[in-house]
Amino acid sequence: MLHNIAMFFQNVFSNRVINAALVAWTLAQVLKVIIELARYKKLNMRRLFGAGGMPSSHSACICAVAGVVCKLKGFDSVEFGLAAIFAFIVIFDATSVRRAAGNHAQILNVMMQNEDKQTPELFGRELKEQLGHTPFQALMGILLGIAVSLVM
Repeated sequence: MLHNIAMFFQNVFSNRVINAALVAWTLAQVLKVIIELARYKKLNMRRLFGAGGMPSSHSACICAVAGVVCKLKGFDSVEFGLAAIFAFIVIFDATSVRRAAGNHAQILNVMMQNEDKQTPELFGRELKEQLGHTPFQALMGILLGIAVSLVM
């Protein structure tokens, strides 16, 4: 049984697509910490696991996947076609739907701060505002993902 578990993890971690995704995601998250440190002169380790920010780890991860699939299977493969479509969906979601949700949270937080009356329990907490990405953050994630796929 232990041998089967060991083989499973060996197979998973020898998968170039999974490795590229993990490397791209990790690099993007570490870069978020470094960029925030340089920008605000404050070390915020929560950025290692948080959504939003520069660069987009979603874009980096999915573009690294698409890049490695393209290298392994070719531009005209079904696998690359699927990876490219998933990349488009993920990047669109990060720059539109999740970004809009973050903007809505920002507006609601201002409204909650100005509320004088008795408020529901939800008003006791601030909503998370940094959810999505600007197009530039997504572009930087795309470039990072492509770079990772070229190197791996």
